[in-house]
Amino acid sequence: MVRTRRTGRGHAPKGGKGAAAATAAVAVLALTAVTAGCEPQAAGSTPSAPAPAPTSGRPTDDAKPGAAEPRTATPSASASTKPSAPPRSTPAPDPQGTVLMASGAQGKQVRELQARLRQTGHFGRSPTGYYGTVTVAAVQSFQGKRGLSRTGKADTLTWQKLLGMTHEPTAAELNPPTTRPVAKPDKRCMTGRVICISKNSRSLSWMIDGKVLSSMDVRFGSQYTPTREGTFSVYWKSRHHVSTLYDSPMPYAMFFSGGQAVHYSSDFAARGYNGASHGCVNVRDEGKIASLFAQVRDGDKVVVYG
Repeated sequence: MVRTRRTGRGHAPKGGKGAAAATAAVAVLALTAVTAGCEPQAAGSTPSAPAPAPTSGRPTDDAKPGAAEPRTATPSASASTKPSAPPRSTPAPDPQGTVLMASGAQGKQVRELQARLRQTGHFGRSPTGYYGTVTVAAVQSFQGKRGLSRTGKADTLTWQKLLGMTHEPTAAELNPPTTRPVAKPDKRCMTGRVICISKNSRSLSWMIDGKVLSSMDVRFGSQYTPTREGTFSVYWKSRHHVSTLYDSPMPYAMFFSGGQAVHYSSDFAARGYNGASHGCVNVRDEGKIASLFAQVRDGDKVVVYG
């Protein structure tokens, strides 16, 4: 049996330093393999997030295009809608403004219009409150003198020009007794309640015991249908009467001789003395005849004289 010889106290066998070096080399290689492919980081920095995976062009969860999706132009609303139809043409506004009064109108404003036109010399008669052919002609005359369209209608521009040239009509200008001077009453009219009518002055006076309470213009029948003269009495009053013979309205009719009556005439208000009645006594001022109608009683005297 061969005995092995000890080599000193606690010493490692030969070749121990080489084994340690080999072991260290193996550790370095292992560490190198683990850290391979890592980018160097600056001191105190945090590692960057991994790069996002490429998208396939589909929108992301927030409905916006993905990073790799090419942006496409969105068609505008105007391009996607059909062209609208051209706007309809509207009539041009009247250069003289809104029409305030025209043929056929009646009332206080018409009476004021007539009174103001009379102040300017375009309306040569007493106001009646009725917008007829005489008023149309007067308005046309005024418009022509002022360089306005001769429409014969009282529009806002015509009215404003008229207001600027005239003063507020007085009560006498709005409601004059008559166009002509009232004739001296016939002696038959001096007692009692009488509708006193003069053909010469073409006026009617409502009188009580010789005192004239109101007067108004009147028109008579033509030579073919003359108004009868004499002393009569009111035998029938008809507020909304219509002639059965001529089929024409006779408002505020007060009959005194057969079919002849004192009544309001819109034709007289419109045309003045250019026309004639069929024998009745026409009154052209509706306000005055309405007041007279309210006062007259059946049996009151009517005197018609030349």
